[in-house]
Amino acid sequence: MKNRSTVPFRVSPMLATLVEEPFSKAGWVFEEKYDGVRMLAYKEGPKVSLISRNGIDRSGRYPTIAAEIAEVAAKTLLLDGEIVVFDSHEVSRFQLLQQGRGQVKYAVFDCLYENGRDLRREPLSLRRKTLEKVLKRGSTISIAKRLAEDGVEAFEKATRLGLEGVIGKDSAASYSEGRSTSWLKVKINQQEEFVIGGFTAATGSRHHFGALLLGAYQGKKLRYAGKVGTGFNEQSLGSLYKRMKTLARTTSPFSSDVNEKSATFVSPKLVAQIAFTEKTKEGKLRHPVYLGLRDDKSSREVQQ
Repeated sequence: MKNRSTVPFRVSPMLATLVEEPFSKAGWVFEEKYDGVRMLAYKEGPKVSLISRNGIDRSGRYPTIAAEIAEVAAKTLLLDGEIVVFDSHEVSRFQLLQQGRGQVKYAVFDCLYENGRDLRREPLSLRRKTLEKVLKRGSTISIAKRLAEDGVEAFEKATRLGLEGVIGKDSAASYSEGRSTSWLKVKINQQEEFVIGGFTAATGSRHHFGALLLGAYQGKKLRYAGKVGTGFNEQSLGSLYKRMKTLARTTSPFSSDVNEKSATFVSPKLVAQIAFTEKTKEGKLRHPVYLGLRDDKSSREVQQ
């Protein structure tokens, strides 16, 4: 006899494929792309587990969200969404989440299991209806916003609102783990993850370090992508420097040359979220800004 108080499986999240231009497709819906941390929520009786993309239980980090999900009437539930903090214009900002500024919320966009029903093979349209039926908007939980039926119109609206981007989803598609072309994302603001491979010495009034040396993998090789020296405060400078010191090494982790006389190299373990205006032909970042560390992704996932 099945235990109806547990979700009988664990999943890796479905991931959207990046496309360059906004688009419209019949039968597709277009949602806000959130700038936060992906999180799966398992409700099993009174117990709630918040599991990050890399399989770490973050329930203790977000107790108010776990507590609110625990109050949902469904006995068993598996939700997919994003942990976010909104600014004063209701735009999610990863930097605010990292800095612990503002109220943490859970923007939910999918329901994979509900009261003994496995919904993964059902179309998104049915999963969304189930989500709207079982989940009431609360103080820390919201349902992902649909922007417009037309994808180009949705992109234009997202641009006016200052959102990070748009995700288009095939309403007829089932839920599949890993990267999928049934979910397509279009970015408005340029943001990517980069591996930290070292840092430069502090100068002037700056403490701890001057800039981070960044890279991304091409296969097994870590290619240098430039440095970032803005976006830090005293707290982030100190905490990041403390972590990097434990990873210091004598040789460069980059496969390409780094012409920085004051460079200290580190083992490529830490992943940083970086905003930038564009990439040069050589793959270097223009006007990069540090937003925070990603502890939900491994450095090997950062591929160009």
